[in-house]
Amino acid sequence: MPHISYGAYAPGGDLADRFGNNFGIGIGLEWMTDQSNWIVGCSGQFLFGNTVKTDVLAQLRTDAGTIIGNSRLPADIGLRERGWLVQVTIGKHLPLAGKNPRSGIRVTLSPGLLQHNIRIQGDPQQAVPQILGNYKKGYDRLTNGLSMTEFIGYELLSSDRRANFFLGVEFTQAFTASRRDFDFDTRMKDETKRIDLLYGLKLGWIIPFYVGKSGGDIYY
Repeated sequence: MPHISYGAYAPGGDLADRFGNNFGIGIGLEWMTDQSNWIVGCSGQFLFGNTVKTDVLAQLRTDAGTIIGNSRLPADIGLRERGWLVQVTIGKHLPLAGKNPRSGIRVTLSPGLLQHNIRIQGDPQQAVPQILGNYKKGYDRLTNGLSMTEFIGYELLSSDRRANFFLGVEFTQAFTASRRDFDFDTRMKDETKRIDLLYGLKLGWIIPFYVGKSGGDIYY
């Protein structure tokens, strides 16, 4: 069952101190057993958002709040959230009463790895030497660590194979730490042990392939 997904999330824990609401676009590949409806698979998700609460470039700003570029003019520098989440998944499809055994509740548990950082979006017209090339790494707050994600929602693999999707709520807990040796703005290494949380809604569209019991033919 390959699928694509889209999620909308709110941050919690230490992640809420750094970022605002974010979104995720993902792909995955799963298998569901024929009789007992066990689900196993793997997935990856790209996370992005426009709200960054920590101004890592504050020391580069003038009293007016601008950053001056090489041409001695204000540079348009943006801060964005970027990240990814890779996981392996195990779960179960619990059929609801009805003729279709593939219409029911989806419950999964997914250990994985969460990473996030602050993307510094430079001004193509006004170069700022302090954030060019590898200097950006001193400000990007690269952070990662092990995670656990729980999902519960509705899943449908229709009998006519035209509507195949899942929709539900998802919760992620990650135990992360900074992976940079030095942050330029604080002039020290961040030694904080973080608990980053994400919770929100996730929708996935599935393209199911069925293995026939005779001949091993695959069709969808």
